[in-house]
Amino acid sequence: MSRNYYVAANWKMHKTRSEAVSLAKELVSALKDGKHKYLIVPGFTLLESVSAVLKGTNIRLGAQNCAFEEQGAHTGEVSVLQLKDLGVQTVILGHSERRHIYHEDNALINKKLRLALSHGFEVILCVGELLEERESGKAETVCETQITEGLKGVSADELKNVVVAYEPVWAIGTGKTATPEDADAIHAYIRKVIEKLFGGAAAQKMIIQYGGSVKPDNAATLMAKENIDGALVGGASLKAESFVPIAKF
Repeated sequence: MSRNYYVAANWKMHKTRSEAVSLAKELVSALKDGKHKYLIVPGFTLLESVSAVLKGTNIRLGAQNCAFEEQGAHTGEVSVLQLKDLGVQTVILGHSERRHIYHEDNALINKKLRLALSHGFEVILCVGELLEERESGKAETVCETQITEGLKGVSADELKNVVVAYEPVWAIGTGKTATPEDADAIHAYIRKVIEKLFGGAAAQKMIIQYGGSVKPDNAATLMAKENIDGALVGGASLKAESFVPIAKF
């Protein structure tokens, strides 16, 4: 079955409001006739400004994280209610930087994911192994655990709003990319895990993005693989000239 490609720009902790607005405008104009599904994910302080630029266009607005509670005494956190208020449609959860630098575990990510889904957000659940985990043959097990724990308590109906992003942690911002074959093998394995949890039809429908040093010159080869349905782009998403060719691969 054919799945639509989904290309997302994760700006991480970059850009001021004026820089963000100018890049968002460039992308809106360059991608207005694009055939795929698109998402821009700016930092929290940029959401309102970028939201205004994306309104009514074919590009979705995403947030890079959310709190696990709806509201309350959580200094420094951002709630799903605040994100919804700004027009955010998608939330990235479990990004490797959140897992490994900020020590978010599967249980916390699952709590956030279920809260975001209950508020009608689409969620991109990031999974992926560290270099030492890959070298000791644990890549599949690590991804399976992150998916199984991350999707605990999610209904088949809610799963329709979940996208998985596979990002081998050793390939993020390092310039190393998993070979298209390596990446496709893990994507295929992730699809098997979804099948085990939710059945064959759900597994076939699941959009699985690849993240980890995606560039204009490797995007098409990655996307040509049977189980790779898009990209979660970091560094290369910070300039129109590198993101647009990926988005239009």
